[in-house]
Amino acid sequence: MTEAEKTTTVADLFRRAQAIRRESPQTAYKDIAKQLVREYSGTAFPPTYNLTIPEQDARAPEEDWSAGLPLVLRGIQQKDWNGVAQGIVLSLEQTENYEQQRGPEGTRDKWHDRSKGVEEATAKGVGKWMPEELMRMAERKSPKREG
Repeated sequence: MTEAEKTTTVADLFRRAQAIRRESPQTAYKDIAKQLVREYSGTAFPPTYNLTIPEQDARAPEEDWSAGLPLVLRGIQQKDWNGVAQGIVLSLEQTENYEQQRGPEGTRDKWHDRSKGVEEATAKGVGKWMPEELMRMAERKSPKREG
């Protein structure tokens, strides 16, 4: 296995923190950070070119799940696993707090509605490119809207 194949990404660290939380939901965040440090000390630090946690965008707004990424970056730059773990745990905590306060993605207020602003463009694109016979069939099958 090459060094590149062994390198853990920031997303991998976050997934590990989530797994620890799932295995033991009562575990304090500081204890999750300590466990991450124990597990990853002595290994290569994650690359800094992709400080992202892609699947988190579906759970909480970027400002929540990305809250700890500056700490992660500083930890990587300073070769400090404690700093990296603190950043990962901060992002986990922010995401979990958001979900507890607001509910899962898609059940929130209009401010967090990700379809806002794209519905009209989607309808226009579908109207322009969808074959006429499919449009007629869709119109027959869909309920008429008052609007």
